[in-house]
Amino acid sequence: MTSVAVTGIAAIRERGRALFPGIVASVIVATAASFLSEHYDAPVMLFALLLGMTMNFLAADGPCRAGIEFTARQVLRIGVALLGLRFTFAQIAALGWEPVLIVVVSVVATILVSVAAARALGFQPLFGLLTGGATAICGASAALALSAALPSHPGKERATLFTVIGVSALSTIAMIAYPMVVQLLDLRPVDAGIFLGGTIHDVAQVVGAGYSLSQETGDTATVVKLMRIAMLLPVIVCAAMITRARGAAEGGERPPLLPWFAVAFVALAAVNSTGWVAPGLQQLGSDLSSWCLVAAISAIGMKTQLKEVTSVGFRPIALMIGETVFLAGLVLLLLRFAG
Repeated sequence: MTSVAVTGIAAIRERGRALFPGIVASVIVATAASFLSEHYDAPVMLFALLLGMTMNFLAADGPCRAGIEFTARQVLRIGVALLGLRFTFAQIAALGWEPVLIVVVSVVATILVSVAAARALGFQPLFGLLTGGATAICGASAALALSAALPSHPGKERATLFTVIGVSALSTIAMIAYPMVVQLLDLRPVDAGIFLGGTIHDVAQVVGAGYSLSQETGDTATVVKLMRIAMLLPVIVCAAMITRARGAAEGGERPPLLPWFAVAFVALAAVNSTGWVAPGLQQLGSDLSSWCLVAAISAIGMKTQLKEVTSVGFRPIALMIGETVFLAGLVLLLLRFAG
């Protein structure tokens, strides 16, 4: 065995030892949430989130931190990618043109309104693009992607940090509140999925809210959310054009235009659409996806620090709350006209 191979194996082992405690902690919380869900007939995602938040201290500096971060990001993405085995293109096409139109209109309108509102509140318009893009597309992932594409300025890192924290906190609140809104408005499962997938910021919370209501609602919400993620491409292209127009130097490695898990989701759905995937393998992928998502929700609960949001002042918080409320109201309005 060559020295390069030995070094590689040693690095993998070291990485595994660093991640193991946090991954185990997330799996234990996920197992407890599943047990409570089965015995008390309540949403497993909600139990996982709440139990994770009670274990928040584990996400601080310590042996569990790296594994919790890994579970909240990478295990989540694996779980979403494996959801592709639940779908075929025929099922996606059956949703019709309405979800596509709703996604495009809501994303564009939310970003434009956010830029105008940021200017009115005394912020740079690019801050509105950053927060509006995170709200309209895919939460923290969109915030980081847009931050990498936008021009550099002294307050950029602070704005990005606030946006990530704020959008994650609001997404967590929406995961709990929006299913109650759906039930209050008595939306049909498909319409409920379009609303949840079209309004909640982060993928994990979309999945948690959708499947807490029903399988059909969760499936629809996931597909609509992935449509929103696809909107990241044109928005980042616009951000890159703004950067070049301002003559800002490009620094650091930019994230991909489309997250790999969205590409993997489409690829698995394409394979599943051929009819070649055995039912047993489909079920295995579905079960593994569910476990990954519950573990990821548990880890996200451990990472949640809502008190940090209040340290940045009222105006930025008001901006993001306003963007979130505007997006929810707009999607409900579009659903009414599309129906």
